[in-house]
Amino acid sequence: MSSLHYLDPAPRGEPVLLLHGLGSSAESWQGQMPALAAAGFRPIAADLPGFGRSPYGGAWSPEGAARAAFALLEDLNALPAHVVGISMGGTVALAAALALPHKVRSLTLVNTFAALRPEGLRGWAYFALRMVVVHTVGLEAQGRTVVKHIFPKPGQEALRKALLAEIRQANPRAYRAAMRALARFNVVSRLGEICCPTLVVTGEEDTTIPPAAQAELARSIPGARHVVIPGAGHAVIADSPPAFNRALLDFLTGLKANPNPQIVTD
Repeated sequence: MSSLHYLDPAPRGEPVLLLHGLGSSAESWQGQMPALAAAGFRPIAADLPGFGRSPYGGAWSPEGAARAAFALLEDLNALPAHVVGISMGGTVALAAALALPHKVRSLTLVNTFAALRPEGLRGWAYFALRMVVVHTVGLEAQGRTVVKHIFPKPGQEALRKALLAEIRQANPRAYRAAMRALARFNVVSRLGEICCPTLVVTGEEDTTIPPAAQAELARSIPGARHVVIPGAGHAVIADSPPAFNRALLDFLTGLKANPNPQIVTD
């Protein structure tokens, strides 16, 4: 029996596994679950190991988190599933598609990466600062740094508060271990192995994962579609839910109409 905490508000239809970003939790998908349920899907949002209400087992990797999430789906009789992951959750989704291809119906990768390669000195400095802060000052200070970066606009105070509340729930050891694992994660050479329908979604104003790197991710996956959401940042599911939901549902409902699309490669 899986130990992961999860949300499963509409347990009918094709399962859609929702994987959150670093420090966040299943709650971050509240803007997507009603839309998915209304379209006839079964949204399942999991707290990954050490985040939200899920326990931390003492080690962390995208591959291990993928195994834990799919053990949950097995318990729920929810396989195969469409898999949607944002940022850290996207690396977990990639790990699942590579390790468990027969259990992944489709893949949606949101503001994520196959290898973490910040853009320019400013990008490297941001990640270096985060690493130093979380290993010295602690998770609270790290959270305050992150929420200001993710939601920099004056009208986003409510989003900053909500994300900080989620970060405070995380196990500090899990957070640190996940940061180290993400720095090491690299599946660039294996992207050509992905054989399921794939959508890459990019926030036009993402300052965490360079949009150019996300475009390269899309080009490297056979047959992948790439959608850019104008005006959206790294947390596109929270700052631009209507536009994100349209892109996601266009993709998923298209697969319902054509469940065996041909993957075309050039």
